[in-house]
Amino acid sequence: MANDPVIILVEPQLGENIGAAARAMHNFGLSDLRLVRPRDGWPNPDAVPMASGATDILDNAQVYGSLREAVSDCQRVFATTARSRDMIKPVVTARQTGAEIREQEAQGIRCGLLFGPERSGLGNDDVSHADTLVRIPTNPAYSSINLAQSVLLIGYEWFIAGVTGEIEDKLDERTRPANKDELFGLIEHLERELDARGFFHPAAKKPAMIRNLRNLWQRADLREQDVKTLRGVVAALVSRR
Repeated sequence: MANDPVIILVEPQLGENIGAAARAMHNFGLSDLRLVRPRDGWPNPDAVPMASGATDILDNAQVYGSLREAVSDCQRVFATTARSRDMIKPVVTARQTGAEIREQEAQGIRCGLLFGPERSGLGNDDVSHADTLVRIPTNPAYSSINLAQSVLLIGYEWFIAGVTGEIEDKLDERTRPANKDELFGLIEHLERELDARGFFHPAAKKPAMIRNLRNLWQRADLREQDVKTLRGVVAALVSRR
């Protein structure tokens, strides 16, 4: 879409990695790929097999001679980097990046995501074009991440930040959260059957045992259909004794 984040690969070295990055973009609904001075030129036939069907992204990829040109229509730029920089810039995680970009998009702001060369990552001059630095938390003993993996991780966080509400809405369409009347109906049903079978023993501990059970069910965050199913389970167990 017109306001989705732009993926900018600065001096990418291998066509295979560009193709894999395009595939990762396609996985999460991103389509605007920009290449700044690709080492082996463009188009690159080595990118096609790794794109695995995301050839439309490769076909529409734009090539730029400078990073300044590539980010010219972006209003906010995020640079992925694993190294410390002697620059005063906000630093966020990949997860925070996804949420922040969604917030910027809601305001009509176009964002760009910078990814550096496979061997060395972004240089300081490249990073100077960015407003915010992005760090992907990794194992300190081995922090190296492949170019396409980086695109995949950021793409996922951006995607999930936008669909979480949609997933919850779809769940709400099927079944709503149980109300307290339904929940206590289940609790009382279960307590009656347990009491009839001598579960609350000794009698002196019955009040505490009931409170524990009620607290357990309160924490369960049951939905309407869950309550119906559990009441059916209790009824079936009782009828087959």
